[in-house]
Amino acid sequence: MKNSELDSWDRPLRDLRISVTDRCNFRCRYCMPEELFGPDYSFLSSEKILSFEEIERLAVIFSSLGVKKLRLTGGEPLLRKELPVLIRMLKKVDGIDDIGLTTNGSLLKGFAAELYEAGLRRVTVSLDSLNEERFAEMNGRRSKVKNILQGIEAAAFAGLQVKINMVVQKGVNDEDVLPMADYFKAQGQTLRFIEYMDVGNSNGWKLDHVVSKSEILSLIGERHPLNKIPPNYTGEVAERYEYQDQSAEIGIISSVTDSFCSTCSRARISAEGKLYTCLFASKGTELRQLLRSGKSDMELKAIIREIWNQRSDRYSDERTSETGQRNKVEMSHIGG
Repeated sequence: MKNSELDSWDRPLRDLRISVTDRCNFRCRYCMPEELFGPDYSFLSSEKILSFEEIERLAVIFSSLGVKKLRLTGGEPLLRKELPVLIRMLKKVDGIDDIGLTTNGSLLKGFAAELYEAGLRRVTVSLDSLNEERFAEMNGRRSKVKNILQGIEAAAFAGLQVKINMVVQKGVNDEDVLPMADYFKAQGQTLRFIEYMDVGNSNGWKLDHVVSKSEILSLIGERHPLNKIPPNYTGEVAERYEYQDQSAEIGIISSVTDSFCSTCSRARISAEGKLYTCLFASKGTELRQLLRSGKSDMELKAIIREIWNQRSDRYSDERTSETGQRNKVEMSHIGG
C-alpha cells in the first residue's frame, strides 16, 4: 500500500477533485446566479483549461502522492466535449481505485451508457426540489425536474451507482425535504442533504439561511425512523443514516454546524488548473503554467508535496462572521 503525504495537521492526501470546465447550463442561485453569470460573462477559453493529457499527468503525480479517489466536477462536467475519453484515460492510472462524477443531471440520460462503458461506476446528481416551479426558480429556468429524474433512471439502468445531493436553504426549498426523502426512499436510492454553505462570493450566504443537520434529521425521523450507520471510510463527508425498514439511506453533509476539517483528505484542481487545498480557499497554486513550462514529473511532484505538507486549512472549524466574508474561489471553478 502506498503512503499518503500528510499535511500540518497529519491529514493524508487521498482524494482529488478535478473541475473539467467552468461552464454550466444552469444558473443556480447559490452557485452561478444569472445576474452575475449572464450572456456576456466571459468563461475560460479552451487554451486556458487543462487538456485531457494534462489532467492525466496530474492524476499520475497525485496518485504517487497517495491519492486513490478522483472526482470529476465543473461547472457542469458533461459540457466538456469527449468526457468519456478522459474517463478511459484516468481508469488506466495506477493506484486510482475509484472515479466519480458530479453533475446536475440534465444531460445524463444521453451520456449514462457511454460513461459506464468508459469505466465510470459512480455518479452524484444535484437536485434541489421535485416541485417544478421551485426547481425552475432555483436553476434559472434551465431544466425541468423530469429531465433530471430521467437522467437518474438512465444512470441506474446503465449500472451506475447513483446518489442524489440536495442543498437545503431555509425559505427557499426546505419544504421539499420530506417529498425528496419520500421519493428517493421509494426508489431505494441514497439522498444526501447538504447544509447551505458559504462557498464563493456570489450566493449571498447568511447563517440564518441554513437548515441544520438536526432540523433535517428531526423532520425526516418523525415520518421515517432512522438509525445512524458507520461511515464507508475515514474522512467521508456525509454522516450516514439508514431507514429502519432498510429501504434506503440518507446522508447529511453538515459543514456549517458540524465541521469535518479534522478528517479532510481532499485537494481540488480548478477549471483553469489551480490547486486548492480547501473548498473555501482564497488562493490557489498555478499548475497549468508549471505543466507547460517543461518541468519534469518529479519537479511537479516536489512542488505539490510541499504545498500539501504545509497545508493548514481549517475553515469550517474557524468559521466566523469575519471569515465568512473573505474572498473565496467560486464553486463554479472547483465544483464543490
